[in-house]
Amino acid sequence: MSPTFRALRVRNYRLYALGGVVSNTGTWMQRVAQDWLVLTLHHGSAAEASTALGLTTALQFLPILLLSPYAGLVADRMPKRQLLQLTQAWMGTCALLLAAVALAGVVEPWMVFVIAFAFGAGAAFDAPARQSFVSEMVEADDLSNAVGLNSASFNLGRVVGPALSGVLIAAGGSGVRATGAVIALNGLSYLAVIGALRLMRVDELLPVQRAARGKGMIREGVRYVRGRPDLMMVLVAAFFAGTFGMNFQMTSALMATQVFDKGPGEYGVLGSTLAIGSLTAALLGARRVARPRPQWVIVAGLAFGSVEIALGLMPSYLTFALCTPLLGLSLLTMLNSANTTVQLSVDPAMRGRVMSLYMMVVMGGTPFGAPVVGWVGAVFGARWTLIGGGAMSVLGVLLAAALFGGSSARRLPRRDVNTLVA
Repeated sequence: MSPTFRALRVRNYRLYALGGVVSNTGTWMQRVAQDWLVLTLHHGSAAEASTALGLTTALQFLPILLLSPYAGLVADRMPKRQLLQLTQAWMGTCALLLAAVALAGVVEPWMVFVIAFAFGAGAAFDAPARQSFVSEMVEADDLSNAVGLNSASFNLGRVVGPALSGVLIAAGGSGVRATGAVIALNGLSYLAVIGALRLMRVDELLPVQRAARGKGMIREGVRYVRGRPDLMMVLVAAFFAGTFGMNFQMTSALMATQVFDKGPGEYGVLGSTLAIGSLTAALLGARRVARPRPQWVIVAGLAFGSVEIALGLMPSYLTFALCTPLLGLSLLTMLNSANTTVQLSVDPAMRGRVMSLYMMVVMGGTPFGAPVVGWVGAVFGARWTLIGGGAMSVLGVLLAAALFGGSSARRLPRRDVNTLVA
């Protein structure tokens, strides 16, 4: 088997990856449909649409900020396979509820806000369990490859989902009910992951020893990270990129509608062109044998911020779309390096808590960043959402390198890494 796909030799991981492709495609379909639903409900007011998009994004990611430390603790103490079935069922129910009110024609903005928050609560508990569960399906030597393939699965859905969502919404008349039909498809897609989890051979899993109950376990996780300059550098860089730069679903919606005067089909295409670059980076990361260094996060982060600034200056929809793969390539290289660095270098008993902190800084800053970016779009125009987000990402990455770069230069010997992830 090709080195790029070697983790697929494991039956449990093959099931997980297949279910993930279906669910990830549905997730990206819903992201486009949800944003288009918000734009439709605020049709005629660019300022209100920008603010509402920012608020929706903030509410969806706020639970990650609030709940991630507890979610990481739950992931370290509860069987992850069972936990993932619960979180997937919760998110599927939220999607079907939003679809129902949209299809019934009774949806109001406040309903979108409430359901987005509830969906985010499920995602907060799902993320650390899903990230750390990979190490229970494959051996240590295949872990880096499996992480890369997870990113590839996510971004394959990102290639197909937005374009398919845009086509279906346009075919349905581009109205509220059309978005509801697309969101309903995502609600059903969670059955693929639940089915894959239930079909796994439990005796072939590699469960780590679950953390024992005790006081101060969350603080213990925080102390562990604070004592690791390499992890601190990764987390600080990821925080700035995640908070200010990774709002592309919102910024591309504003650029497509307000700058280039395009509809849902063209908006969906932007998500797919971005994902072409992300998928390329994911496959390259899966093929790579060497363990990523924390410094790769800095290099890729600087490239990401620079490309985002350039995107904000693009003169036409065509040039904008043609350059989005570079944004996806640089962003996914940064995130893949960060994710793999964290997973390969932490104690297994701490992995859930550390991954929850990682997800908290990558996605938990969105409740602060998204409203700011939305406000920038409302006051200064859509282009500045990209220019400002890219500039803040570059500044944050430089700050991380300045504060922690020197101390994180040392690398763990390969044998220590294998011990940690075994």
